[in-house]
Amino acid sequence: MSSIESVTLEVPDPAAADTFYRTALDLDARVRVREAQAPTTGFRGFAMSLVVSQPSIVDSFFRTALDGGATTLKPAAKGFWGYGGVLCDPYGTIWKIASSSKKDSGPVSRHIDDVVLLLGVADVAVTKRFYVERGLSVAKSFGRKYVEFATSPVKLALYGRRAAAKDAGVSPDGSGSHRLAIGSSAGTFTDPDGFQWEAATSASTSAGRFGEAASAGVRAGGADPNSGL
Repeated sequence: MSSIESVTLEVPDPAAADTFYRTALDLDARVRVREAQAPTTGFRGFAMSLVVSQPSIVDSFFRTALDGGATTLKPAAKGFWGYGGVLCDPYGTIWKIASSSKKDSGPVSRHIDDVVLLLGVADVAVTKRFYVERGLSVAKSFGRKYVEFATSPVKLALYGRRAAAKDAGVSPDGSGSHRLAIGSSAGTFTDPDGFQWEAATSASTSAGRFGEAASAGVRAGGADPNSGL
């Protein structure tokens, strides 16, 4: 079974981004940064998802992210699936922070249960087949609407592009670089939607908790496709 070890976000200022991801979102080496100035406009075709155990943890991450310069795309609120909301960080990455629970059951730990990379693709069935042919195992599939793969430590999921943008609260329009690289045991390749995969074992890391890493680990969206957040 193929794994996704990390996801690398390409940003203009790696040092500032490193500080934001450590202090605002408490992220570990599953999310890395490296410098890139590749042009991009609008929706970059993906969102990161942090799955936590209860609403107060969602609210805690929202507070620290907003204090660090993030902006709200969807305020945290109860929904059909649970409780959550969507942010855009100062470097253009969309973050969905959610819990399947609608009530608190313990103290605020800021523990992240899952990190998920959610890709918005042109044709879910085509991209699903592409990944299966490269060794990824399907964990959940809802026809052409949503697919989740059995990857770790970062989960990977697929939506159609318009559905992914709607879930994030943004327009589906966008062009240019995804500014994303996925570090995996599946090897080095480019998928049908232009997302770059890199061999995790060949990554070159540099200083910093996340580093300006060549490898990238991805965690998929993880939420029910009908979450409505």
